[in-house]
Parts: sequence; C-alpha cells; structure tokens
Amino acid sequence: MDAVRVALLREVLAGTRWPAATRRFAASLRSSVVPHGGGLLLVGTRAYEPWHLAAHLVDEAAWSGRPELAPLLVRHRVRPGDPAHLAVGLGRLQGAGRGETLLLVAPERPDGGLLERVHDARRAGATVLALGSGDPEVTGLAHDALTLDPPDPGRETGAESVRGIDLDMVQHLVSAAAGENSLPSTRGRRRLRDRLSRLADQLTSPPPARW
Repeated sequence: MDAVRVALLREVLAGTRWPAATRRFAASLRSSVVPHGGGLLLVGTRAYEPWHLAAHLVDEAAWSGRPELAPLLVRHRVRPGDPAHLAVGLGRLQGAGRGETLLLVAPERPDGGLLERVHDARRAGATVLALGSGDPEVTGLAHDALTLDPPDPGRETGAESVRGIDLDMVQHLVSAAAGENSLPSTRGRRRLRDRLSRLADQLTSPPPARW
C-alpha cells in the first residue's frame, strides 16, 4: 500500500481509534529500536508469517533514513537453500536480550513453545511488542500491544473497516507511521513523486521473492 492509499485509509478511519492507535504503536516501535541502533526481531505464529510487514518496514527504513527499522524476520520453518535473510529460525529468540526489540504478530493464539521463547526474551531484557488478536497471555507478555477489534456480525459490511479492520491494513498503517516524525538522510533523500512512482511499479508487480 503506497503513501497515497495510506492517507486515504486514514481519512476513511478518521474519528475512529485507528489513526492515533497505529501512530502510537509505531512510536513505541521507533523509540525502542532507534536508540539501540536496530535490533528489531519480527516473528509471527506457526500459521502466519509476517513477511509483508517485514518488507514494508525495510522500505520505510530506507525512505525515512532510519535503518534501525529494518527487521530480522524470524521464521518457524527454515528450508535448506533459503537465502541468509530468510534462514533465521526460532533459535534466534534464545539469544534475544537487552537492547533488542521483539515484535510478535499474532492473529491467533501462538503455541506454547513460541510464548515460552517470548517470555524468556523478555526476562533477558528484550522489549516485547505485540500486534494481533489480543490474546491475554500475549498482551500480558508485551510491553506494548495493539489489538484488533473482533468483527461485529451485527454491523453492515461497510462498517467493518471502522470497527474490525483487518490485520493487513493495520500493518500498513503501523509500518507507514514508523517512518514518520523523522528527517530523511540528505544522501538518501527521495522526491515524493519518485517515491510514488516506485511504489506504483511495486503495486503492479507480484510480491518480491525475498519475502
């Protein structure tokens, strides 16, 4: 989702909690990783891998001049032959500690093994952020959490985006907001029309193979 569509989505959601809530959560993410020079670990559940959020954060890191926002995607299943940036397994969480941030994206309750690893990372000093369904055990582990509203079957379909917007939309809003409120580096600065042109090309192409 490009900058124009994010702006339109925020306009549609004006008057709801989402623009402010996603900016607040993004500010927590930014304030956690920037002072430490990075150290962002991104992990999903066994059934949901947040590669899309990882790709958007990489892009926002480049556009905003904040390389610290680029995450390391931690995966439940690593296959032989995967490139190095896609070959980081859950064992990486065992080494997580002070100065690192663990962002857990959980649209459903994670299995006990993952929760135990997240708990160990927090005890070792890592900052834990959570985005997802609002499972009590997950939010209890997190220093900060952004919870999706459950869909309301009593509302019309058109109102679903006001109460229960989907996880992909929330991730777009969070990743876009994470790159805001910071000045781009002079050397890597892009004109807005160049950025939008590049995003338009990406929107008409299949998802990048690296994620």
